[in-house]
Amino acid sequence: MRLTYLAYSFSLTIMYFSFVLLLPIAVAIFFHEVNAILPFLLTASFALMLAVTIRKLVSGVAKIKSINDIKKSEGLCVVTFSWLFAAILAAIPYLFFGIKPVDALFEAMSGITATGSTVFTHFNYPHTLFFWRSFTQWLGGMGIIVLFIAILPQFAIAGRQMFFAEAPGPTEDKFTPRIKNTAAALWKIYAGLTVLDFVLLKFNGMDSFESLCHAFSSISGGGLSPSADSMIGYSFPLLWITTIFMFLAGSSFNLQYKALIRFNPLVLFRNEEFRAYFNVIVVIGILLTVSLFFNMNYDFVESITHSFFNISALVSSTGYCSVDYTKWDYTSKLLIFAVMLFGSCASSAGGGLKVIRWLLIFKIMKTEMIKILHPKAVCNIKIGSYSVSKEILDQTLMFVAFYFAILVFSAFIIAIIEQNTTIGLTGAVSAIGNIGPGFGKIGPLGSFEPLHWSTKLILIFDMLIGRLELIPVLVLFQKDFWILKK
Repeated sequence: MRLTYLAYSFSLTIMYFSFVLLLPIAVAIFFHEVNAILPFLLTASFALMLAVTIRKLVSGVAKIKSINDIKKSEGLCVVTFSWLFAAILAAIPYLFFGIKPVDALFEAMSGITATGSTVFTHFNYPHTLFFWRSFTQWLGGMGIIVLFIAILPQFAIAGRQMFFAEAPGPTEDKFTPRIKNTAAALWKIYAGLTVLDFVLLKFNGMDSFESLCHAFSSISGGGLSPSADSMIGYSFPLLWITTIFMFLAGSSFNLQYKALIRFNPLVLFRNEEFRAYFNVIVVIGILLTVSLFFNMNYDFVESITHSFFNISALVSSTGYCSVDYTKWDYTSKLLIFAVMLFGSCASSAGGGLKVIRWLLIFKIMKTEMIKILHPKAVCNIKIGSYSVSKEILDQTLMFVAFYFAILVFSAFIIAIIEQNTTIGLTGAVSAIGNIGPGFGKIGPLGSFEPLHWSTKLILIFDMLIGRLELIPVLVLFQKDFWILKK
């Protein structure tokens, strides 16, 4: 890897992130929260100084005019460290409001990775901090690097390696010849849905500020609410509006773009991954409705509303709740936990293992069973009408193996530290899947604040590795990766 390219790209992302840190100041001025201005002003200044210092310390950076030939390894490194330092910078303002350093980093990482776990034990903070908390989710939901690729000319061509490093998947899913145009189109869809969500929430009775924060959190698959009770107590129309946008957050934005430009929503259902995603939500939603109706004595409207809201929240990794589902019966909680393992679609704001990988795993299993009966059979695995190469199948198997290995290891260590299996298992599943709440005292109305600091650090790592989908972070542990050149 070339140190000059790394320094140039990394300093560029940090410099532009410093401008993002100035945005909450406008909110502070609007709400007359003078004490909330300094934290963001100082953090933005520090970020800008950091970017300038990096350029000064690494010789040759000033001479770089283009990074169009940036390598894949360099792109992976830039993306990983950009996300890590974005979380660190996002954490600094929390320190000014009396939040401890590890807790501040946890809250910032939860926001920037659109996870939705929180260490807040009270909600007596200024509007500015809640805006920042929701806005970081919105930035992270689509991707910081994807945003910079869309708006910065320096990344117009070179952004390809970083685009797929930030949002890796089994296949390269771009729908325009240029990555810059793809990134811009994705952000237009993303921003448009956010505005639409805000308008619908506002005109159905939600406060303007809460509408904005919930719109940021819903479409990003984040789930951090400015309300201590998440979305408990809101009207059924507001819950159904949020359900729809959480569902969209978990479906492919690439696919939504194609459906929009063709003015044909049926494009969505021609996609095998979307059909599986839709069917899982419908089937489990119906099963959960029946369970709540008979086991929890909810009426039909309550049963179907709470079922589809919470299923959509967890399968899209948003993590909102309309009711404390940890108090439900065993069958209902089992259905809830099942969707936590499923995940959303590729190229979405949601987290988890991703639907397309589950499809590939089942197809691989089916193929291997056929080969047992017919050893000479030539089996071609397809997703839709496209054949999947052996390289992609091998990468999928490797990804799934690493995903569950990290999940099990994290759950085991956390369970030992906390002396609680429920916290260990659901905390690890929640963090690596970027889901948010778990069960027990880290449930939808709970807080991660009482956990041991070492548990929080493990969960911070899991949130980062889950959002970047393992590969960009795991390659950092390869010694060959760190061979640096000028």
